[in-house]
Amino acid sequence: MSAKDAPETDLESIVIRVLIIDDDEAHAQAVAESLERVGCECKIATSGEQGAKLIERETADIVITDLRMDGVDGLSILRTAKEELPDAEVIVLTGHGSINSAVTAMQLGAYTYLTKPLDISELRNAVEKASTRVRLMRRNAELHRRLDEKFGFEGVIGNTPQMHKIVEKLKNVASTNSTVLIEGESGTGKELVARAIHQNSERKSKPFVPLNISALPDSILESELFGHEQGAFTGAVGKRIGKFEHANGGTLFLDEVGEMPMQTQIKLLRVLEDRKIARLGTNEEISLNVRLVAATNADLLEMVKTGTFRQDLYYRLSVVKIELPPLRERRGDIPLLTDHFLKELSAQYDKPYEGVSRAARRALMSYDWPGNIRQLRNAAERMLVLDTDGILDLDDLPEEIVPVAGPDGDSSYTSDRSGADFLIGRPFSEVERYYIERALDLADGKREEAAKMLGIGERTLYRKLKEYQKQKEEQGGV
Repeated sequence: MSAKDAPETDLESIVIRVLIIDDDEAHAQAVAESLERVGCECKIATSGEQGAKLIERETADIVITDLRMDGVDGLSILRTAKEELPDAEVIVLTGHGSINSAVTAMQLGAYTYLTKPLDISELRNAVEKASTRVRLMRRNAELHRRLDEKFGFEGVIGNTPQMHKIVEKLKNVASTNSTVLIEGESGTGKELVARAIHQNSERKSKPFVPLNISALPDSILESELFGHEQGAFTGAVGKRIGKFEHANGGTLFLDEVGEMPMQTQIKLLRVLEDRKIARLGTNEEISLNVRLVAATNADLLEMVKTGTFRQDLYYRLSVVKIELPPLRERRGDIPLLTDHFLKELSAQYDKPYEGVSRAARRALMSYDWPGNIRQLRNAAERMLVLDTDGILDLDDLPEEIVPVAGPDGDSSYTSDRSGADFLIGRPFSEVERYYIERALDLADGKREEAAKMLGIGERTLYRKLKEYQKQKEEQGGV
């Protein structure tokens, strides 16, 4: 495995911290000594009260507690641990006569229970299994922290100039209460951006409530948004809390807001202006403290011009506008995103891999990704799940991404030259020229617009075009 493909944190190097709570001090010491021999870092509490204080004050990955103790018993310890250390696993120790209580502990969220007298091998096996989950969680948390520090913001990953600008804007807007409109093609990560805004705001401890407008028929959309009282309409058999009310104090994310019917647009505008709603079937108003983040893959300004989206609502939603580029316009992020997804999926499926072949990386870079980041993640998952030799290669890629082999078996070319697969394996200068000419086509020959699309200066573009013209003239004279 290369240094590049090696995980940032070796799972086995993560020390597991174990808190042992037992009013039988000799038994607690024996358990600690046994687990320390297999690399655990142990701490002992000889009463439930002492154990509860340690849980509130310190950190542990695994809590092993006796069920029957005077004062604060094992069930109380379990409840405290689940509240104070939600990521920790709790193992309950019980005598043969307390199996019913142990079952109750399992229902309350204990990882497992073991009966006394303890079988040391059984204890170590239970701790080892619980440790695997804890280690994966800690490694993933560290991975996300490092990626955020270097390449992104709360899971929004990117190292291209476009993404640097977006991340900077997200950092500035997250701490405010401004309404945000996120624009971008399907699969570009609009909900991920909305969640990043929420998670970095003062509202992060309150609900993040997503609602996809396009997934709902017009007849029930207003009920979903504003709620209803019993009998408000046919089929309203009881009171319903709407998404606005459910998100009170937090963030409401409205995806595909361009699909909202005109009548609902009018009501939404009133809610944004008055910060109040009334459930269907009543005139009683409820005050709201909700931040709204909306998203769309449609051109809302064009919809405003055609009269299918209200102009006043558009300006109310787009106080801050974030435009997410499609993946084909930020190809420099494809290797970074691929590695991010593969490491995440490798931990999720507990399936290691050695690396990604150069040919597979070229194919990933050359593909146009109509489904954007969502499609790339699905492709990464397919590669990992179907791989049998540890090297993720062309044979693990989805068929639509694999370059078509030419008559001599060279996979660098494709019979379909309307796509970009024929560039695989070609010199960089040819790849560069292809995308410059394509950008000019998309920009209808406008150099300034093409330069922005490519992320280069207009002078650089002009110089490149002069070089291509010179080459063309020289070739014509041969």
